[in-house]
Amino acid sequence: MVTRGFIGRPGNTNQATRLPPGQHVVTDFPVLSAGPTPRIRTEDWTFTLKVGLRIVTKWNWAEFHALPQTKMTRDIHCVTTWSKFNTFWEGVLIDDLLAAANLEAPTAYTLAHSYEGYSTNVPSADLLVGKAMVATKYAGQPLAAEHGGPARLLVPHLYFWKSAKWVNALQFTERDELGFWELRGYHRYGDPWREQRYTND
Repeated sequence: MVTRGFIGRPGNTNQATRLPPGQHVVTDFPVLSAGPTPRIRTEDWTFTLKVGLRIVTKWNWAEFHALPQTKMTRDIHCVTTWSKFNTFWEGVLIDDLLAAANLEAPTAYTLAHSYEGYSTNVPSADLLVGKAMVATKYAGQPLAAEHGGPARLLVPHLYFWKSAKWVNALQFTERDELGFWELRGYHRYGDPWREQRYTND
């Protein structure tokens, strides 16, 4: 296992400039989900990269943890108006997943898929250059099921519903296909600094 150093440690400790409009800071970690919490055993977990309907590669839990591992400290912002500063994650950068699959992002759009049928759309550019990872640890511990374990997508610069819990696939798509919450009135992009909470924001 390759363990990399922290990336993106916040240099700005001024709370006012780190807090997007309409948000408030919390010290706990609220649990919000669209449905019941699935309990996925690591022995059963797989992660798949797809281009359209074509499977490019698939990893099991052991194979996934043989990929380069990165630590990331970020602020996160939920569409329900809470923000949490300095959250500490470990996992595999999307850049490293693509490198391991000998793949460059083939389309401008990506759908993240999860166990239990959840999905969310993210522009491919927002997953690259160290911006996003598939996280398997939080605060130095295996990611709890309530927070998306055994693995969740982490896209911390967008509202947190984009960081899909229980993730098991990334699918590159030719068009921007809306996911679960986007089809139910949430914004297709979700920039917290522009308060893009709902469709017409």
